[in-house]
Amino acid sequence: MGQEKFDLWQDHSLRYLEMAFRTDRREIIERPNGYGKRTGECGDTVEMFLTVRGDRIASVSFDTDGCMSTNACANTVAEFAEGKSLEKAWEITSEDVIKYLETLPPENIHCAELAVGAFYLALANYKDLKRNPYKIYGSFHRRK
Repeated sequence: MGQEKFDLWQDHSLRYLEMAFRTDRREIIERPNGYGKRTGECGDTVEMFLTVRGDRIASVSFDTDGCMSTNACANTVAEFAEGKSLEKAWEITSEDVIKYLETLPPENIHCAELAVGAFYLALANYKDLKRNPYKIYGSFHRRK
């Protein structure tokens, strides 16, 4: 017996499709309050850029050279993080992303881990810059 043919539009949840095709958060910020970059074993790279106001994340943008699932996961992390306190943002997990998307293929679970990992690096970078403000100006260069 042959395998059933996969239909992108019918076999994915509406949430997955929305996050996979959403592009409004794909933006490189030149002087973010926090920056994180991570490359997965698959070769996909995610860069996360944070804008923080007070103790809350005002916006999250990202850039990726990855697949549709990586884009869906990065968008989901941004969706979860915006408006959250910095403390609560650390509670976002790859399991949360997977559950929210509903139909992330098992072979793409690493995409959720990649997006969350880049986000954690951006949070850590923000914390470091807050502790060491002398690093803020002149030190940020988008890492290739």
